[in-house]
Amino acid sequence: MSEEQKKILEQQLWNIANTLRGKMNADEFRDYILGFIFYKYLAEKMEIYANSILEEDKIQFRNIDENTAKGLEYIEAIREESLETLGYFLKPSELFSEIAKRGNSGSNNFILEDLQKILTNIQLSTMGTQSEEDFEDLFSDMDLNSNNLGRTADARNAIIVKVLVHLDEIDFKLNDTELDVLGDAYEYLIGQFASGAGKKAGEFYTPQEVSKILAKIVTTGKNRLKSVYDPTCGSGSLLLRVAREVKDVNNFYGQEMNRTTYNLARMNMILHGVHYLKFDIKQEDTLEHPQHEGLLAEAIVANPPFSANWSANPLHLSNERFSQYGKLAPASKADFAFVQHMIHHLAENGTMAIVLPHGVLFRGSAELHIRKYLIEQKNYLDAVIGLPANIFYGTGIPTCILVFKKCKEDPNHILFIDASKEFEKVKNQNILRENHIDKIVETYRNRTVIDKYSHLATLEEVAENDYNLNIPRYVDTFEEEEEIDIQAVMQEIKFLETKRAELDKEIDVYFKELGLVF
Repeated sequence: MSEEQKKILEQQLWNIANTLRGKMNADEFRDYILGFIFYKYLAEKMEIYANSILEEDKIQFRNIDENTAKGLEYIEAIREESLETLGYFLKPSELFSEIAKRGNSGSNNFILEDLQKILTNIQLSTMGTQSEEDFEDLFSDMDLNSNNLGRTADARNAIIVKVLVHLDEIDFKLNDTELDVLGDAYEYLIGQFASGAGKKAGEFYTPQEVSKILAKIVTTGKNRLKSVYDPTCGSGSLLLRVAREVKDVNNFYGQEMNRTTYNLARMNMILHGVHYLKFDIKQEDTLEHPQHEGLLAEAIVANPPFSANWSANPLHLSNERFSQYGKLAPASKADFAFVQHMIHHLAENGTMAIVLPHGVLFRGSAELHIRKYLIEQKNYLDAVIGLPANIFYGTGIPTCILVFKKCKEDPNHILFIDASKEFEKVKNQNILRENHIDKIVETYRNRTVIDKYSHLATLEEVAENDYNLNIPRYVDTFEEEEEIDIQAVMQEIKFLETKRAELDKEIDVYFKELGLVF
């Protein structure tokens, strides 16, 4: 599929999404359209898999008669295989195209109740299986009886039928295993919703250019990863971005506090072809109720909520994530609590990269104490990368990426990169283009010193700055102004004054000819 065809598909999906917009807010119509796309994916995947099993019998899955003993025998056999391989099951009558066709028929086209049952049945099919947790309440945010879809049942049915019929016309090319058309389109839609969600976008989406930087950094020198972890995983896009940078990831781990976003993350994983046994996404508050105890991940990435509140309960000082530091991050700024949590889960050969506000670089008190411990006692901080302001949805503040390693290849230095001035302005947003991303990543990987852009600071240098990591202390971006030739300026002024006097005389002549006084 060409880039042009891909863009056409993305625009088609966005147009269909806007069919649902009506009076809904962005969150609501996002959940419906992404849920319907996910249902279509599950149904098409189910049909492809069932047809492969039935190939020898020269039978098509959708043609099986569910009302005959022979048909039920086929369905039961396929159900068992499907639950083990795909993790869920759909009957022929529950396929997306079948329900869309029914809704588009001239008569008996009321499908709301049956559609709600199908979405429930997908989850029920997993009960008692290994995939049960991965499918639990996946469609809980899709209330087909919501008045936001229409004031009457018929109005709601009409709008949903319209969406399903339009979606049914789109070929997601699931038979072509080399393409991830639907995965790319899904990411595009999530990004579109984020761009219109303002401040709330940060809850579920990291801009792709920032995701690329984080992913490329934590995969440096690696083709395969045993595990990747995101403790504030949102829609899971950052985890999936890391997977694009390597040949294979054995296991994906994530935790997300928001229920709706947690559903989105699991859908995103499945829709990108990640097998249900290879991902473990949990829903809980990461700092207060961590869900992956014992995990040591080879790559950790995160874009946590900036300077969020947390309990800072003194009881946490007895928790091994925080106990060695002797101090907790302040209750009003959880940034370093996330850093401490991630370091606790970082494998000895691992790399972690976290996006944070600039305040973490220089704020005092407990945060200074934690910074100093990480550098002086542990020597885990590998790099500090300053990003441009206004690249995140909903906030214009400048941010930075902190990179940590437990086993640094260059134990005597911390690399500072000031990429804050290299971006392209598009409308109200600052954008990092490929050349900006490549420069940051290559500078990090090669630990290159570039005038006014990067600096390798010794640990002694950082200590002399009292563990203040503010980037201008290490990367001098001051541009000297061009020297002014005062003598030349004075001569220019004198020349202009002479010229003005001559012009005044000419104007005076013209005024006298007109009988006027200048």
